[in-house]
Amino acid sequence: MAGVIQTTVRRSMPAALLLRVRHRSPGLANGLVGGALAAGLGLAAFTVLVMLLWVSSPYPDSGPGGALHVAAALWLLAHGAELVRVDTLSGAPAPMGVPPLLLAVVPVWLLHRAARDTAEGGARDNAPLMPGRTAWAGVVLGYLAVAAPAALNAAGGALRPSWAWTALCVPLIALVAAGTGVWTAYGRPSGPLEQVLGAVLPRGARHLVLGPDGRPGVAARAAAAGATVLVAGGAVLLTVSLGWHFGETRRTFGRLTEGWSGWLAVLLLCVTLLPNAAVWAAAYALGPGFLLGAGVAVTPLGARAAPLLPPFPLMAAVPDPGAGTALHGTVVALPLTAGVVVGWFVGRGSVTGGGRFGVWTTGRTAGAAAFAAGLCGVLMALLAGLAGGPLGTAALARFGPVWWQVGLATAVWLGLTAAATALTVRTWRLRRSYRRGERRADRVVAPRRRPALPRPPQRERLPRGTWFKRKRGRSAPAPAPVAADEPYLLLDDDGDDDRAHGAPDGLRDFRDLRDGTDPFGLRPRPEPLDDLPTASPPAAPGDTEPRPPA
Repeated sequence: MAGVIQTTVRRSMPAALLLRVRHRSPGLANGLVGGALAAGLGLAAFTVLVMLLWVSSPYPDSGPGGALHVAAALWLLAHGAELVRVDTLSGAPAPMGVPPLLLAVVPVWLLHRAARDTAEGGARDNAPLMPGRTAWAGVVLGYLAVAAPAALNAAGGALRPSWAWTALCVPLIALVAAGTGVWTAYGRPSGPLEQVLGAVLPRGARHLVLGPDGRPGVAARAAAAGATVLVAGGAVLLTVSLGWHFGETRRTFGRLTEGWSGWLAVLLLCVTLLPNAAVWAAAYALGPGFLLGAGVAVTPLGARAAPLLPPFPLMAAVPDPGAGTALHGTVVALPLTAGVVVGWFVGRGSVTGGGRFGVWTTGRTAGAAAFAAGLCGVLMALLAGLAGGPLGTAALARFGPVWWQVGLATAVWLGLTAAATALTVRTWRLRRSYRRGERRADRVVAPRRRPALPRPPQRERLPRGTWFKRKRGRSAPAPAPVAADEPYLLLDDDGDDDRAHGAPDGLRDFRDLRDGTDPFGLRPRPEPLDDLPTASPPAAPGDTEPRPPA
């Protein structure tokens, strides 16, 4: 034992710690790194864009430090945080709270990808995923750890973040985007979504979204389709109006700046504000319109002049001041079209939705159409609230559509149109089915040749206390589909030997049960007491012949 050294008997403390670090499962550190990397990439993208514009500008107002402050401020503005401009002519700080919706795609997409990759952990198909809550908390904390110094850095520039809005919007975006990333990594389980929607939706409307008619539900799909039609139609109206005022749109570029660098900066700003303008145009078509300052409303019935506004290319699409004409009234075709689309989705789902309800009644179909219109109103109100905000004080305190007016107008327009369309589509599809000789969907009974065994549900439900569950494909290969009559085929195949020996079918089945061989894999039942052999009666004196058992 004299030649035995200490490392061969017992591992040293550094070696044991290193081995534990190598073989341990990924934890909170990976999430912190992923969140910090997502925030760093977003800041780098905004910094590169601002620095390119600053270098190409012939008359920069500040040095590189000011450009870095502006980049950090724009990154916070993309999260929805309100900025405060301090270098005004009056000396009073002026808020700037119109976030470009296109810029918000960058931090949301980076957060989603970081949370998804962290939860997966680069694991193989059979490797375990990181716990969902650990990955979610790690990404959010790592993102906020970089966002806090960035906000402190932006506070020293001309555009300073509002601390109340920054403390509210940045963590909210991080929580939601990281949560969707972890949810995607776990295969989009329905447990978290059902718990949230079950707590938010009214009890009478839950079956339209979470019931057996399909997920995410007929009403939810119809509402999403209606909001898409409204925003896309708003983009078409914006394009038509810009083409109609093409001359004025071209002249505004020369009024704002000179040189190709200035024109490029204005063009990039217009591109980032295109989604906002599409939402404004949709609000105009719905009726409430939008505001170009305090008390300056633009609606299809008429528009007032806004003399304080500077020339801007997108502002050229605003209708001319004055009373509305018949041409302005044609924009009502957009909400009518959206209502028809919502009603078509609901009417089709009322017949082909399936589930235990079969074909919906007329009352249930109309209620689903009204509920889909309400959901679409909530979506449009959210978009309207994000697309507008203040650009100053006093007369410039409000720009864009009023969110509650847009939501209410959407629910009214689409509710009336969608209900009538849904009932019409339902009647037409049922009548076409009757003409082809089909039976009603709620009275069709599937023929069964053999008694059906109880089968497990098609969709697994998560326990109420757990939100994230491992995907089936990552832990074990999915089981092969089992036919409805496969257990009965096993009964037929078990009797090959008896069939070869000429045993009748009834005796063969009886022997299978007596031997305890169960084709369903169940434990064999004990033999009944009646089948046990009974003892032979005692022999009479002098009787030498054996008696058969009774």
